[in-house]
Amino acid sequence: MTGPTIAVPQRAAFDLDPARNEDDVRARAADLSESVDIALFSEYALTGFVADSRAFSGAIPRERATDFLASVAADNELDVLAGYLERDGETLYNAAAYVRPDGSAAVYRKRHLWGGESEVVTPGDELVVTDTPAGRTGLLTCYDLNFVGDSAALTDERIDALFVVGAWPAAHSTNWRLLCRARALDGVRWLVGANRTGSGSVSGSDTSEYAGRSLVVRPDGVVAAALNRGERDLVWTLDRDLLAEQRAFVGSVE
Repeated sequence: MTGPTIAVPQRAAFDLDPARNEDDVRARAADLSESVDIALFSEYALTGFVADSRAFSGAIPRERATDFLASVAADNELDVLAGYLERDGETLYNAAAYVRPDGSAAVYRKRHLWGGESEVVTPGDELVVTDTPAGRTGLLTCYDLNFVGDSAALTDERIDALFVVGAWPAAHSTNWRLLCRARALDGVRWLVGANRTGSGSVSGSDTSEYAGRSLVVRPDGVVAAALNRGERDLVWTLDRDLLAEQRAFVGSVE
């Protein structure tokens, strides 16, 4: 018995340029096969990011992000997950919105900030689990992968999948792959990681090189499919029987 088909349209983002990012995300979603049930875009996919005061100029309110993603979801008859820099009054959050064609949404705010991000972004304070065609699914962002306590808490939730949005640096791409495999094994679940590729695009800030290497990890920790750094689509169908078989074999997850 097969499950949902997941797509990761791996792409470079345009820092501090929401309109350009929205056009690109819409186009990439429209190019996906009709068989795709869920499209995952990376961390800060709708806005890009720089770790200084200019970040405010590229931030968007939650309503803009969820309304935009709802229109993409409805136009293409699929669920969509994408990260963005969220402006809530004078506070910024690193957010990721999972949105369905009917407009219903679940939003996660990254809880563990990395490097200069903590100078301008406020951490979230809640783990988020939502129902998706892949089953009960936890949402994580990038550096959250390093925190085993969060993964253990999501294991207690008996989730079937983890969706991870990332802007993982190319210099540490081996760790991205390792941690994605580990977090899949923690709870014997599917993991889909959508990571940014390309380079930072704003002059006057440190040039960041992103790892790409978006991937799908099986519940036994095996990488089922992966990209390198190209702007390409990763498409994979999750197998519900494989999840059930691995959980029966391990015997630790009901």
